Amino acid sequence: MPQAVAGPEIERLIQLLARMPGLGPRSARRAALQLIKKRETLLAPLADAMRVAADRIVVCHECGNVDTQDPCTICRDQSRDPSMLVVVEDVSDLWALERSGAVTARYHVLGGVLSALDGVRPENLNLSRLVERVSAPEMREVILALNATVDGQTTAHYVTELLTHLPIKVTRLAHGVPVGGELDYLDEGTLSAAIRQRTAF
Repeated sequence: MPQAVAGPEIERLIQLLARMPGLGPRSARRAALQLIKKRETLLAPLADAMRVAADRIVVCHECGNVDTQDPCTICRDQSRDPSMLVVVEDVSDLWALERSGAVTARYHVLGGVLSALDGVRPENLNLSRLVERVSAPEMREVILALNATVDGQTTAHYVTELLTHLPIKVTRLAHGVPVGGELDYLDEGTLSAAIRQRTAF
C-alpha cells in the first residue's frame, strides 16, 4: 500500500480524479499537481464551474439529454427535423453524433441497453417515452444508433419490435470498414458485417 505524500485534502482530490474515465492513479496525481500549481488560473475556475454545473444541470424530460435547461438546447432547436429521431444508449453517444455534424434530427437517450448479466430490463430504460414520441403524427423515421455489441443489438431488436405497430421506418447505423481502415487490421466480425452490408460503387 503506497503511503500518502500529501495532506488528506490533496489525497482526496487525487482519488476523485482517479475515478474519471481514462485517468488512473498516476494520471490523477499528475492532473492534481497541475491543478495545484495553477490554482488561480485553473483550479479555482474549475472548482467554480463544477459548483455551478452541479447546481444547474438537469435531465431533459423530452429526450434524456443533460443540459442546464429543460427542454434541452437540442429539443428547443427549431431547425431540427421533427420527422426523424435518433435513438442512442447514452448522452456521450448523442454528443459524439453531434460532433460529427452528420445529422440534424432530434434524439432520444435510452439511458443504457438491455443486459441480462447486469440486470437491466426494459422497465429500466427510457422506452415508454420513446414510444410516445415516435407515435407523433409527424414522425417518419427512427435511426437506431446503438453500439455494435451483443447488448446493443439485443436492445435494437427489442426497440424495433416495440415500434412495429407504428407506420414509421426503422433504420440502424451501417457496420463495417471504418474510413481509413485497413482490412488486414480488422476483426472477422467487422469484415463479415462489411460484406453483408456492401453497397453499389
